[in-house]
Amino acid sequence: MTIEEKLTELNISYEEVEHPAVYTVEEAQEKVPQIAGIGCKNLFLKTHKKEYFLYMLKEDKQVNLKALSETLGVTRFHFASPESLEEILGIIPGSVTPLAIINDKENKVTVVLDKELKGKKVLVHPNRNTATLSLQYEDLVKFIKSENHKLIEI
Repeated sequence: MTIEEKLTELNISYEEVEHPAVYTVEEAQEKVPQIAGIGCKNLFLKTHKKEYFLYMLKEDKQVNLKALSETLGVTRFHFASPESLEEILGIIPGSVTPLAIINDKENKVTVVLDKELKGKKVLVHPNRNTATLSLQYEDLVKFIKSENHKLIEI
């Protein structure tokens, strides 16, 4: 099932634009056509205990991984490898998105969302970096819950 099919099944409305492949926030700012919503960055993180987290926040916000791990009460974070990204979420670097949990059948990933996004439209990839979706934050939460993944809002 594609992301678009799953969103339709959940009665989640979205807008989608196609574009050249983007691998960074900076490339997205240059190549993604105008679409309503807040640009976001998504970090795929892991702890020494092999706990995985996908953290979504505004594209211009800085992240202190040590402080984040303390806030979440876990051992210090490191960026997960591209191999882990592909193995667990079935996507490649540049395509990181909370929507990729649809591929995490073992529920290994905890999704962490920045509360600053609450009540706003957010921009996410539909598991490929050649398209961008605009959807309401609350609909993203609905999607995450439908996939039975742990969700933390900070």
